[in-house]
Amino acid sequence: MSSSAQIVQKLWSYCSVLRDDGLSYGDYVEQLTYLLFLKMAEERLQLGLTDKAVVPKNYDWPSLLKRDGDELETHYRHVLEHLGKQGGMLGIIFRKAQNKIQDPAKLRRLIVDLIDREEWTALDTDVKGDAYEGLLEKNAQDTKGGAGQYFTPRPLIQAVVQALQPQPGELICDPAAGTGGFLLATHDYIEKTFGKDLSKKQKRHLKLEALRGVELVDSVTRLCAMNLLLHGIGPNDDEAVPPIQTNDSLGADPGDRFDLVLTNPPFGKKSSVMVVTEEGDQSREALTVHREDFWAASSNKQLNFVQHVRTILKIGGRAAVVVPDNVLFEGGAGENVRRALLNDCNVHTLLRLPTGIFYAQGVKANVLFFEKREASKKPWTDKIWVYDLRTNIHFTLKTKRLERTDLDEFVACYKPGEPQKRRATWSEKNPDGRWRAYKLDEILARDKASLDIFWLKDESLEANDNLPPPDVIAAEIVEDLKAALEQFAEVEADLSIIGAE
Repeated sequence: MSSSAQIVQKLWSYCSVLRDDGLSYGDYVEQLTYLLFLKMAEERLQLGLTDKAVVPKNYDWPSLLKRDGDELETHYRHVLEHLGKQGGMLGIIFRKAQNKIQDPAKLRRLIVDLIDREEWTALDTDVKGDAYEGLLEKNAQDTKGGAGQYFTPRPLIQAVVQALQPQPGELICDPAAGTGGFLLATHDYIEKTFGKDLSKKQKRHLKLEALRGVELVDSVTRLCAMNLLLHGIGPNDDEAVPPIQTNDSLGADPGDRFDLVLTNPPFGKKSSVMVVTEEGDQSREALTVHREDFWAASSNKQLNFVQHVRTILKIGGRAAVVVPDNVLFEGGAGENVRRALLNDCNVHTLLRLPTGIFYAQGVKANVLFFEKREASKKPWTDKIWVYDLRTNIHFTLKTKRLERTDLDEFVACYKPGEPQKRRATWSEKNPDGRWRAYKLDEILARDKASLDIFWLKDESLEANDNLPPPDVIAAEIVEDLKAALEQFAEVEADLSIIGAE
């Protein structure tokens, strides 16, 4: 049996060959998605892991193996077209699928020499996961295709999941699922934490019912579906509801309610729509979301996602939402949302994230943790605990990547399941402590009820010998410049909209 490293190496060595033919990482991952599914579906049938074939006969893996040359390329196109018309997971994975490997010899090599030689179903879950996660991460690095916004750093996801402690039987949702990182980490946490103690009913619930994801981009939904499938999550036929669907989460209240919501909404501040006049002129108009369940109407996607998450939580439900800095300090609708959130929910924790950890550069983000409560005249938020993982901390995607151990202190301070035991690490005697609490009245007294809170001295503003290496400083300057340019672009867009009115 091949190790994870060997499989990843084989996958990437062939990816380089296909990139020479003009395929992007996204194209490559997409083609692997199709072929790996067909191979694993056949393996499950041969091993007796399923009572009936998931893939229709003559459109399955054996039908590809027995063909070569132009006949293989033509048949593969027919397979993708036929399966894209099916229901269930098949329809999700193969919807609008196209063959982008035009060289029949390379397609044959990918099928026979790379994929067919592995018994994927027999591989350890971690091996399959490592291989596919490696593909997705490489896809995220292909910034030309803009895929980075769908990939949340896995160490961050793991720490957030550990802090929230998902339980067997809970309903869990990610309304901006991307490639499924939060859903997968939640599933793995429950499986590893409770393991043999899970009843047959609980195992079935975890596989088929516990997880729900919504993704706006159809091609990313496909990647998510395959990522979940490689980990044994989701139905093998079209009789059960797939765990992931393509939809606009902000379009309406779905009616479903969840115990746990974890999400990293797509980066980018404003929602807008392209308008074409009768004369053929193009312009962008702000797309403001109006929903009766929202506290404020806004074109700020992240503000709208925070409101949407609050809606889909059950009373007592827990949430962790990755939000950019503007959600913490923006006035107008931003202030209205923050004040309502502090009143109607228990907003108990804020994790300030470092720069240099996202593939979409120029992002300064945070994780906001809160719990939904029933209606009350008295605010549910008593105090907010803030952990500053940003000030004087430097990461880059190439030379110093974020590791899970970098979040150990945060998880320890968070006290999962025991918030009453939290103790500040900051004090007047320890001014470098990164963990401290702010009472609600302190927050409300701040300008616009801002949650953009920091207290540590920024060493980069002082002349000393403790500055980070030049490449890290350069990377942070690039981050700040890109963030500034993005904000200027948004201002320009707003002004053009006003001018057109």
